Amino acid sequence: MIKKLIPSTLIGRSIIIIFVPIIILVILTALVFYQTSWNIISKRLAQSVVADINVIVKLIEDDYRNYAEKIAVEDFKMKLKFDTGKIKNYNENLSRGILSKRLKQSLENLNKPFSYNLNDLEQGVLINLDLGNELLIIRVDKDRLYSETAFVFLLWMIFASLILLMMSYFLMNKQLRPLKRLAIIAETFGRGLDAPELESAGAYEIRQTSLAFNEMRKRIKKFLKQRTDMLAGVSHDLRTPLTRMKLQVSLIKDKKAKSELELDINEMTAMLDSYVSFVKTETPEPIDHISINQLIKDTIKILDNKKYSIILEEKNIIKISGRPIQLKRAFQNIIDNSKRYGTKIKIIIILKKNECIVEINDNGQGIPEENYEDVFKPFFTLDPSRNRLKGESGLGLSITRDIIRSHGGEVNLDKSDLGGLKLTVILPM
Repeated sequence: MIKKLIPSTLIGRSIIIIFVPIIILVILTALVFYQTSWNIISKRLAQSVVADINVIVKLIEDDYRNYAEKIAVEDFKMKLKFDTGKIKNYNENLSRGILSKRLKQSLENLNKPFSYNLNDLEQGVLINLDLGNELLIIRVDKDRLYSETAFVFLLWMIFASLILLMMSYFLMNKQLRPLKRLAIIAETFGRGLDAPELESAGAYEIRQTSLAFNEMRKRIKKFLKQRTDMLAGVSHDLRTPLTRMKLQVSLIKDKKAKSELELDINEMTAMLDSYVSFVKTETPEPIDHISINQLIKDTIKILDNKKYSIILEEKNIIKISGRPIQLKRAFQNIIDNSKRYGTKIKIIIILKKNECIVEINDNGQGIPEENYEDVFKPFFTLDPSRNRLKGESGLGLSITRDIIRSHGGEVNLDKSDLGGLKLTVILPM
């Protein structure tokens, strides 16, 4: 429950760390003020009003009624009224906060029956005193019993807290901008795009993180370039001796030995072609808008429709950003793998939760579930002897996953409804 209330963003949590103690401080200050300062102020004001009422009562009892009415209006901010009725009961107001409590305590010192009404402070406080032969009704100005400065103080504390909150948000947001840039550039770089270096800015720890990321980026790019250059060089250098071997094999008269050597040479040639294909996936290619639907259609055009049954279900028209040649190569590898082991292929294109999902099903023999991850490993083959006959090197699905992951996607395997293998490609929109 508590985890749901805590913000997921760093700036939200930072504001809570800063602001919650301030809120607690304001609440504690208000409680202490209410229980001490406001209590004392209310007590002093109530005692002052009751002291003035006592003076008025004594003047009335000494037959100085006119004088009492005069000083009540001019000096005490009170209005007097006399009545012959019974005292009105306002007992429902006797327990209204500290002001009511203090006023009641002070009026009890007059030793006369009384009642008071605090319902309408804007019009003043209404006090009834039983003088024995008549009823004295006193309306006391609210300024005599109510101090607005106390609430101004509380409002100022709340206002200052809000100002501090806005300042904290502004400053924290400015400090966290480099982290947001780091997340964006890391995501871009992780998808295989040419991300720029991260500008070093912000606090010391954030600058250190930016420098570390830039160094990591340089080392990864250097490693990838060295790997690609080495593989390209090896593939290029091996073609020359392979060409010589082909010429020499053509001169061999023993048909059996010649056939075996040609099989080995063809296998090595297929492997070199796979290496070159892998190197091409590492070659920079500009990002472009791609229609997945059209890309799949272009890929399956090259298949022999008489030999293979192909079903394409387009549940959505989907366009994404990516490298067209690389994505086409990835889907070509998948479809080639399906047509190699099956005769029926079903392709479904779906848009789900801002993700492009392409399901490729076949009716082949499938793959054991325990080998789902193994087939993505370079040079892994389920049946080496059979793959040699077909000229495979075990790099097809490995290259495919590298391409899809470089676009921020994923490739998953499962059992197909057609009885073979279902390969699901997930690409972000």
